[in-house]
Amino acid sequence: MTVKVSPKYQVVIPGPVRKSLGIVVGSKIEVIAKGKVAYLVPVLELGDIQTELKNKLDQTELREKKDRPV
Repeated sequence: MTVKVSPKYQVVIPGPVRKSLGIVVGSKIEVIAKGKVAYLVPVLELGDIQTELKNKLDQTELREKKDRPV
């Protein structure tokens, strides 16, 4: 996708990209320049990381120690 830089050097992140990265109003984005490439990386807050980990743990079937092979 191509975006245009405004006179204030602003760009609009297209909707499908925002959705795939989970970017919402107020999200923080780290901008990293490597050579002639700019990377936009969402910065996760501690609460977001905790929620993500909790959701992953909830989705994983954890076995009781007695059910594990010896």
